[in-house]
Amino acid sequence: MKQVTLLAKVDQDKCIGCKICTKVCPVLSISVVNRKAVVNEDDCRACGNCEQRCPSHAIEMVPREKPLKVYVDVTKFDQGKISEICEKAHFNPEQVLCYCTGVRADEVAAAILDGAKTPEAVSLMTGIRTGCTIECVQPVLRMLEAAGCELKPNEGGWQWYGTTATAWTVPKEVKEKYSTRGFYFEEDRELLDDIAKLNVEEKGGKNRDA
Repeated sequence: MKQVTLLAKVDQDKCIGCKICTKVCPVLSISVVNRKAVVNEDDCRACGNCEQRCPSHAIEMVPREKPLKVYVDVTKFDQGKISEICEKAHFNPEQVLCYCTGVRADEVAAAILDGAKTPEAVSLMTGIRTGCTIECVQPVLRMLEAAGCELKPNEGGWQWYGTTATAWTVPKEVKEKYSTRGFYFEEDRELLDDIAKLNVEEKGGKNRDA
């Protein structure tokens, strides 16, 4: 769960309507109306992207009157379906995908089961990718693809929709070229598969309610 205590506020006198803030917001919570930026306060996740990139310094992060709790209750969804999505994406359900917000793979899967079909929707529901806003788009894309969601670039934002290579997608010719130079592609893949299937409770780990 992420507790959002701040909110983006636009100084209308300074705003030049450049739309940069609308493009860098990971949840698309900002729009431009009559050449001025407008923040959807319910959707803002206080990542600070807009404040940091506004060329006219028209945006600042201010305290919310009431903190906003952002999370998806994984217990309300079929655990088998959650595990299936995670396994197809090669993640353990309890694996942390976003260290800034602590969002785990099972919560992302639950968000997808709850109707999230884009990275922006997943971020809005779980808070993932609203810390540094950079690294976590890749695991989100993997999870969405594993769930069968068709990914298309969002014309309203600058979010990258291209997935990077993983242990399961490295081309055969690359493996053959570098396998004798200290790289262990197949061994790495097998280890990661074992981690994804690891039952944390059986191994003595703590579960979510512990």
